[in-house]
Amino acid sequence: MQIELIEIRDHLSRFPPFDALPEGTLDEIAQQVEVAYFKAGTDILSYGAPIEDLHYIRSGAVEIYRRNGELYNRLAEGEVFGQFGLLRGHKVRLPARAIEDSLIYFIPGGLFEQLCEAHDAFADFVEAEGVSRLKPREAPQGNATELMSTEVRKLITRRTVSVPLGTSVQDAARMMTEHGVSSLVIFGSKAAGNTGPTQIMAGITTDRDLRTRVLAEGLALDTPVDQVMSPNPITIQAEDSVFEAMLCMLRNNIHHLPVVHRQRPVGVINLSDIIRYESQSSLYLVNNIFNRQSVTELQALLPDLRATFLRLVNEQANAHMIGSAISGIGRSLTQRLLELAEQEFGPPPVPYCFLALGSMARDEQLIVTDQDNALVLDNRFDPRVHDEYFLKLATFVSDGLAACGHSYCKGGIMATNPKWRQPLRVWKGYFTQWIERPNPETLLNACIFFDLDSVYGEAPLAESLKDLLAEKASRSPLFLASLARNALNRTPPLGFFRTFVMETDGEQKNIINLKGRGTAPLTDLIRVHALACGSKAQNSLERLDAISETKLLTEEAITQLRYALEFLSIVRIRHQAMDLQEDREPDNYIEPEQISAADRHSLKSAFQVLSNAQKFLRFRYPGQEFGRPL
Repeated sequence: MQIELIEIRDHLSRFPPFDALPEGTLDEIAQQVEVAYFKAGTDILSYGAPIEDLHYIRSGAVEIYRRNGELYNRLAEGEVFGQFGLLRGHKVRLPARAIEDSLIYFIPGGLFEQLCEAHDAFADFVEAEGVSRLKPREAPQGNATELMSTEVRKLITRRTVSVPLGTSVQDAARMMTEHGVSSLVIFGSKAAGNTGPTQIMAGITTDRDLRTRVLAEGLALDTPVDQVMSPNPITIQAEDSVFEAMLCMLRNNIHHLPVVHRQRPVGVINLSDIIRYESQSSLYLVNNIFNRQSVTELQALLPDLRATFLRLVNEQANAHMIGSAISGIGRSLTQRLLELAEQEFGPPPVPYCFLALGSMARDEQLIVTDQDNALVLDNRFDPRVHDEYFLKLATFVSDGLAACGHSYCKGGIMATNPKWRQPLRVWKGYFTQWIERPNPETLLNACIFFDLDSVYGEAPLAESLKDLLAEKASRSPLFLASLARNALNRTPPLGFFRTFVMETDGEQKNIINLKGRGTAPLTDLIRVHALACGSKAQNSLERLDAISETKLLTEEAITQLRYALEFLSIVRIRHQAMDLQEDREPDNYIEPEQISAADRHSLKSAFQVLSNAQKFLRFRYPGQEFGRPL
């Protein structure tokens, strides 16, 4: 092969979608390529003109425009254009102009069609801009797929065993023994109009309940079971996935989960049912957490946590699965530490709710994390009488989390800080002030505290704050405009020609902070839209669902944000997994040259989605911020 053709083939092989093609196919393309030179300012494609070739940028830079003259994209070396015209009647749909002296390869349309027919990855790449490039290239394998696709009804091995309200605990225990089960559903009845009373599930009791609430308390054997049952139990629908069941048990620290179909229980699954499916799973680790009796014993589980993270990554679980599982483990660690704290310091003098903030509240926590938490106390809290107890409790938990890999928050966003250890009325005052009188400090607080969820204690205290937030934020255009402006402070690392803008961090050079310049600004802008919709959702994907329902964003925009968030998250996750496998301390920094050309291309597409979404923020939430126009 001539040296010129070898050079063309080698250049094509460095960039997607050509990098995945066989050597022989690349040789064939190189033999049919024609080369053209365009000076800066020269039109390459004009709207409506015939087009017969796919265009590939060998060097230089090209701007792509919409029909109305609006800038659509800027392309650089290794990128292609003209595919939309080839796919839609061989007429130019998006005009193109060289903005630097540019060398362009022309790949014949007939060959382009053959490549699309013979190579699915090539076709997927060129058929849609941006979004298709961010779709996962491979379906998850192994247990990750099974957990997502298997309906929870498949785990049910026997029909529901139940007793009516008023049954004695002795009869309930006898029924559990006869049927060889570890839980009972308790039925009651309610009026149902002309059809007479109908049965409802009033509660559930387990062998653990009988042990801790009956025997340990010395209750009489004729005590009604409804006095020791767990009322209004959490349930899951029969058609939901095993993965959703696992998350439900993780989040709520429950070992028995009733499965319902059309509001009627059809069975109960327990921890062992899922562990059979998922030996060495996150649930298995959570079960281990609650069996530990000290901080030292919990700290010893850190290698297991990292092994669970690596296992999920290696089985190609998606970012949502991994974030939810790691967050569930983090919640369980926090819950167990609070249980141990109460064992050491005694019961709390007033009710409280321990809040998770940030990524744990959103179910998006990864292996690199610090602790953001707070305490919401009952309004009867008197700091002179009660605060000594809650300071000791918060310190015990914070030190325990640090020992288990959750580093202290450098900004002091922890329950050990007296400012973040307050009664509900004070928290409501905080939230109201932050919304009604935004300033740089309160906006920073809003970005942290407005992702909140109950981890332990009286969950209604947290729900009260969520209700207030959903009501007030959506009715406060000044706050939304200020929060939107604040969300523009961290921009994606894209230069004028969609090249990466590198950062330096100490000894590291030419890096990109995937969290600070990618996932974090994405979650910031999603939060703004969700608050505008009055949504109480915390997880970013659930917030996008809520936004979609209100039509605030188009479905195309929602889809692009989903794919961008998933892709940026999964690149970050894989990088952390590689660090762990190579015995390095995991972080959020990548060197673009260390990842594949295809992933670099997709990163640019994801960052472009973020950039476009940030531009829309400014347009969607106009107003005054701190006396200045937005």
